[in-house]
Amino acid sequence: MKMGRKWSDRLQFGIFTLPVLICIAVAFYIPFVMTVRYSLTKWNGIAKHPKFVGLDNFQQIFTGDANFSSAAWFTIKYMVLYIVLVNVLAIVLALILDMKLRSTTWLRAAFFVPYILSLVIVGFIWKFIFMQGFESLGTTTGWGIFAMSWLGEPGLAFISILGVSIWQSVGFYMVIYIAGLQAVPEDLKEAATVDGAGAFRKFFSITLPLLAPSITISVFMALTNSIKVFDVILSLTGGGPGGTTYSVAYDIYRDTFQNNLYGYGTAKALVLFIAVLVITFIQLGIFKRREVEA
Repeated sequence: MKMGRKWSDRLQFGIFTLPVLICIAVAFYIPFVMTVRYSLTKWNGIAKHPKFVGLDNFQQIFTGDANFSSAAWFTIKYMVLYIVLVNVLAIVLALILDMKLRSTTWLRAAFFVPYILSLVIVGFIWKFIFMQGFESLGTTTGWGIFAMSWLGEPGLAFISILGVSIWQSVGFYMVIYIAGLQAVPEDLKEAATVDGAGAFRKFFSITLPLLAPSITISVFMALTNSIKVFDVILSLTGGGPGGTTYSVAYDIYRDTFQNNLYGYGTAKALVLFIAVLVITFIQLGIFKRREVEA
């Protein structure tokens, strides 16, 4: 009787989980296997029989592709600055908005609303601001900062992309840190105050160590999002000026869908996937150990 019930439970479990497993296989595992296959071929996306070239695509990526090298360097710079700046700003905003202020609820909503918008839409909005709005402000105020070519010079275009990305997403990380701050026991803060600790000492000795889980989550999210940055570049600068704002993801898009190098673009996508996987594993391992120590 027990054996029959066990097999019945297994059958029910299989019936309910099989559709999910099929969906996961169709949406992820099968495309991933196809990606690996096409990365070893020379294919224009139209031919019925892609030409097998082995590891030639990967050799070309790491030895003879200057665009990929510059795109990788752009992505690394963007990733480091984005992770640091967005998390520091989010922590500062969370500390301010965790205070008992009358306008706290409205301010939280105001900072979070941009995150609801698509980065493509945000990019087009800020493109209009940089090109039309700044021109009008420069004419009105006479300030030189508004007369600068924010999308026409490589350095300024990089700052524009970074600034727009942080403006759009800082509210999301702020909410994570607010949740972490609300989990900090008040009795620890009161005990530190009784012992004579100032605001900075309480923050660095009590609040920041207890924010370690929130920091781990936020840095992980910022890391993966920054490595895959694409949509804001597409809508804001289009990779310009002169290809100086190509990210790795945008370089993959350009080779695959604009130059019809589907095999080569797929190889680049596989390299990006492995890079994201390795970096996130390292980051999670380091920050999880720090959580335990804290």
